[in-house]
Amino acid sequence: MLLNTYEPWKFAFSQEETDFNNLKEGAWGIIGVPFDSTTSYHPGSRFGPIVVREASYGFEKYNTIFNTQLDNIFYDFGDVNVVFGNCKKTCEIIEDTVNELSDLKIKPLTIGGEHSLTIGVLNSLTKKYDDLTVVHLDAHRDLADTFIGEPYSHASVMKRVHEMGVKELVQIGIRSASKEEEDFVKNQSNITTFKNNDVFHHLDNIEYYLSIIDTPIYLSIDMDVFDPSIAPTVGNPTPNGIAYGHIEAMLQTLSLKNVVGMDVVETAGDRLGDITAVSASKIIYDFFIIIVINCFYF
Repeated sequence: MLLNTYEPWKFAFSQEETDFNNLKEGAWGIIGVPFDSTTSYHPGSRFGPIVVREASYGFEKYNTIFNTQLDNIFYDFGDVNVVFGNCKKTCEIIEDTVNELSDLKIKPLTIGGEHSLTIGVLNSLTKKYDDLTVVHLDAHRDLADTFIGEPYSHASVMKRVHEMGVKELVQIGIRSASKEEEDFVKNQSNITTFKNNDVFHHLDNIEYYLSIIDTPIYLSIDMDVFDPSIAPTVGNPTPNGIAYGHIEAMLQTLSLKNVVGMDVVETAGDRLGDITAVSASKIIYDFFIIIVINCFYF
C-alpha cells in the first residue's frame, strides 16, 4: 500500500491484488481524494471516490461502442488520507502520493473530491515534465487569484496550475467566469479557450487542436462541464453544458497522444447509483478502454 492511503473499495476490473514488487511499468493507478473543504456551493464531493467506484460495477467488461474488451492492467491504490479543512496540507499529501506513483512508473488517475486536488497532482507532475500541456474541461475557468482570501481553493486551482509554468492551459466547455478571470486570460499567450458553444458547433476544430498537441498532456475533467441534466450532483452546476458524446469524441482524439495523468473531479453525490457518479465512472471506464490501449508509453 502507498504511504498515506487506505483502500475502501476498488474500481471494477482493476487488479484484485497489488504486488508492489511486480507492477506493470507505464500502467495507470487510481487514487481517490475524498476532500471538499473549500466547496462554496454544493458540498459532498468527499463521497465522490466511493460512489464513482461503486458505479463502475454496472458496466460490462466488453465495450460495444469501441468493440474492445477491457483486459489491460490498471490498479486502484485506494484513497489518500486527507486533512479536512486544510487544502494546502492535503495537496502536499497528494503530491507525495503521486511522487510515489512516479517512482513506481505508474501514471495517476485521480477521482475527486473537489477540483483543488489537481494542485497536488500537478505539483508533482510539472516537476517531472517541464513542457506539460493541461487540458481542462470545466464550466468555470477556476482562475481566481484567491477565493474569499484563500489561494488554495476549487475556484483558484487553475491559477495555481498556471503559475507552475505549464506550457499551455487548454480550457474547454467554459461558460462561467469573472471579469477579472477573463481579463487575465486576455493577457496570457498560453491559455486557449473553447467555450461551450464551440463544443456544440465546432467540435471538429477542438479535436483537431487536441490532435496537434506535441507535449505530454494532463487531462482534468470537472463534472460540471456537463449539463446539469446529465450531471446534477456537482459542486457548482451550470446550465447549458456539454453532452457525454462530446467527451467521448475528445477521449478518442486524445487516445493517440501522450496523456501522463488525469483527474475526474467534483462528483458530489452521496448515494449509490447517483447519476453524476455513473457518468464519471463511465469516463474512467472509457478512458481505460481507448486511451490505455492506444496510448504511447513515453
